[in-house]
Amino acid sequence: MAELGNRQRFVVLAICCMSLLIVSIDNTALNVALPSIRRELGASVSGMQWTIDAYTLTLASLLMLSGSTADRIGRRKVFTAGLVIFVLASLLCSVAPNLESLVAFRALQGVGGSMLNPVAMSIITNTFTDPAQRARAIGVWGGVIGISMAAGPLVGGLLVDTLGWRSIFWINLPIGLVALILTWRFIPESKAPRPRRPDPVGQLLVMALLASVTYGIIEAHAAGFGSVLILGCATTALLALIALIRYERRHPEPLIDPRFFTSAPFSGAVVIAICAFSALGGFLFLNTIYLQEVRGLSAMNAGLYMLPMAGLTLVLAPLSGRVVGSRGPRGPLLVAGAGIASSGLLFALLTAETSTPLLFTGYVLFGIGFGVVNAPITNTAVTGMPRAQAGVAAAVASTSRQTGQTLGVALIGAILAAGVHSGGVAQEFTTAAQPAYWVITGCGLLVLVMGAVTTGAWGQRTAARTSAKFETPKPPTLITSDRY
Repeated sequence: MAELGNRQRFVVLAICCMSLLIVSIDNTALNVALPSIRRELGASVSGMQWTIDAYTLTLASLLMLSGSTADRIGRRKVFTAGLVIFVLASLLCSVAPNLESLVAFRALQGVGGSMLNPVAMSIITNTFTDPAQRARAIGVWGGVIGISMAAGPLVGGLLVDTLGWRSIFWINLPIGLVALILTWRFIPESKAPRPRRPDPVGQLLVMALLASVTYGIIEAHAAGFGSVLILGCATTALLALIALIRYERRHPEPLIDPRFFTSAPFSGAVVIAICAFSALGGFLFLNTIYLQEVRGLSAMNAGLYMLPMAGLTLVLAPLSGRVVGSRGPRGPLLVAGAGIASSGLLFALLTAETSTPLLFTGYVLFGIGFGVVNAPITNTAVTGMPRAQAGVAAAVASTSRQTGQTLGVALIGAILAAGVHSGGVAQEFTTAAQPAYWVITGCGLLVLVMGAVTTGAWGQRTAARTSAKFETPKPPTLITSDRY
């Protein structure tokens, strides 16, 4: 890719940030709209789960495929296709006549979204070649996630209260179209000098694993844990996992290289990402329903209630990045685990939702915990990895984030549905949600423990051993002899 001037580089950054904004704000805004969707389309708790998970599940399944495809056929081509699909799917979501159509169109949004975030990060990495400029660009990129967390509930609440839940998808249209025009005008085409070979079998096994686990968790309450359907999902997930491990070990360029997991920091980053984003998905799901269905707040007021959590995420995310850069990931991970676990414990032990001061304290603690966890996840994932493998390791961490959010909504929603009987969500929410908050507490404790264990001297040694496995061995020295 030709060297760009400063102005064009920052235009490219702005375009990439626009794509991240519509993908991120769409999901956070939609959470606030769930009760309205439930009332208009007659959705059950599992129906609300699918409106979130159809998107995140598809996104998680296709992230690595989209990234490798962009490296192979051209990043601008794939990025442009992602914008077109995402905008089209948003339009279809806004006119969905029933829940089934909405879920299907949300999955289509996930296909488009999978072509945006990883490809945009690759474009940024190749546009900003100077390390200092690249660090600042990635900091701006990370800040957009904080903006979407802060603005999503407010924008979503305002739109739902004034124009209805369908208007949430309308905001993607002008932003996406402007980004599309600017992409054609300013983003040059680029490809990887040596792209990874496709791994369709690995990709299908990953999709089978994630889909069967998610479907089994969400539908277990309605179908019964011992039903043929749920047992079939469990069997499919187990067989897919075994087949994935065995196949990827033999593939020359696997979708997910099993050798990565011999690095304690990398394995820890995967577990931390899944736990932190499971907690986030479940926490947002529970509190959106509680504030509107139980407290009877409007969508806008529900967004305002969650502003302390979102605001702290916005403020602390860039600060966490600076701390990770100067002192390493250990401190932020310990704070993250303690914040998430303390928040979950406040709701699980003291039913914080029944007291406004405790409710806001819980939101503040969760905002602190989640606000500092994002930067160290990527840093920990790539610790000790050779530069040639750092991008793949970061992609696995991104996939783990989306997988965590998918599983969090599925598991927490299933627990809530299991605790709600004839009285309905409004009457039985506090009792039904208590076990769910214990799960969130457990997720926070896992973040705390994994952060402490995998970022020390032992973790660094395992990362060094893993890195050595990817080093290309030197060719043997050719010894000549006068006899030949």
